[in-house]
Amino acid sequence: MKIPEIDLYLIAPEIILAAFGFLVLLLDVFLPNKGRKSYLGMVTLIGIVLAFLYTLPQIGLVKSGFAGMYISDGFALFFKITFLIIAFLTVLISMGYTQREGIAFGEYYALILFATLGMMLMASGSHLITIFLGLETMSISIYVLVGLMREDKRSVEAALKYFLLGAFATGFLLYGIALIYGATGSLYLKDIATYIASKSLLRNPMLLMSLVFLTIGFGFKIASVPFHMWTPDVYEGAPTSITAFMATGVKAAGFSALIRVFFSALPAFRPDWTSIMWVICVATMTLGNIAAISQTNIKRMLAYSSIAHAGYILVAFVAGNDLGTSGILFYLMAYAFMNLGAFTCVILLGKKGEENTLITDYAGIGFKYPLLAVSMTIFLLSMAGIPPLSGFMAKFYVFSAAVKEKFYWLAILGVLNSAVSVYYYLRVTVLMYFRESEREITGLQFSPASVIALILAVIGTLYMGIFPANVLSFAQRSIAGLM
Repeated sequence: MKIPEIDLYLIAPEIILAAFGFLVLLLDVFLPNKGRKSYLGMVTLIGIVLAFLYTLPQIGLVKSGFAGMYISDGFALFFKITFLIIAFLTVLISMGYTQREGIAFGEYYALILFATLGMMLMASGSHLITIFLGLETMSISIYVLVGLMREDKRSVEAALKYFLLGAFATGFLLYGIALIYGATGSLYLKDIATYIASKSLLRNPMLLMSLVFLTIGFGFKIASVPFHMWTPDVYEGAPTSITAFMATGVKAAGFSALIRVFFSALPAFRPDWTSIMWVICVATMTLGNIAAISQTNIKRMLAYSSIAHAGYILVAFVAGNDLGTSGILFYLMAYAFMNLGAFTCVILLGKKGEENTLITDYAGIGFKYPLLAVSMTIFLLSMAGIPPLSGFMAKFYVFSAAVKEKFYWLAILGVLNSAVSVYYYLRVTVLMYFRESEREITGLQFSPASVIALILAVIGTLYMGIFPANVLSFAQRSIAGLM
């Protein structure tokens, strides 16, 4: 039996994240209590930057390792860069927030690193077990992070809901993988596609059922209808910094695995999963937008908004062409900046024991905290798809992909849903600038790290809207070997 070649440089970014995760845990134990809280976030940031520096040299290379179970290609590298950006911004906004809320534990930062490690494994998996291991590494870390505010009943409830429903969805995913193995005798994505094509298994009931189960498993992670029920409660109950991390990182990881599995292993079933995803796509963006209109809590509003954005991304997934797939990559990076930025504003407007998450709490802050209000306006308008911001370009690419493949009704429904979303995004903007505050919000403390994260998010949102060509061309090069 040949021993598989082990190329550690191939997984250097993942090794660095794991090593720094354990280092943060050790520092939390051995450093004095006063010193460790301020240093843990900085050590975590150093680990993320180092992982990023080891990721960049792999751009342009396509290499597999570990008996073909792991691949480093353009697709994986684009997502790795996106995950590391999300983790970096999340840690920045966490440094002040965790101290304010009393959750500046070593395990908080370690779990963010481990969750990011899981996301990277999902994007790089060329074997279904690798993808599953990555998903579980990410999911278990997020389950704990959601319930880290143990004194808050909503946080504990959110963690329990997410854990129970997540475990149930994981069962479906694992059963789908088992059915694929039973029908094809392989868990390698390329081998599965080759076997299905050579044996003409398009009407095989085991494979058709596996398609349904995989859709359920991945649908839960991307929060698509009807697997979205957990989203508003979990987003509201989780620590706000973790809500931001989930809304961007977990969603991007789910889409990376969904695209990798469906386009690499199951392209022969495209007519089947296109019809399924068409219905899910329309239901997701419509329900997300309609439910968001009636929300009075901004975290719940952003949760339903996140569901709607999953629907927009699925428009490009249904289109399934080069523009659509590269548009998904562009959309997820743009969404990371604008969503993390919006949640940073939510964090900065709160204080210990007073989160100020009601939408009415935003009344009048346009004059009291003008820079915060301007930043929030930029993020909300970007999510609404107003030019020249990144959200507009992202929606333009995904809807253009649908039109190119003659999914005209899907594109029309997407544009109409986007128009509906303008209402609830502008409602917050109108409150900030045109309504007087019913109660005065005072005593806010702006963490320097959170302010830096806010500035970076604004720059990212503006840059990807005004100069989208660079990121889009990078995305198009990234999917070259996948399609």
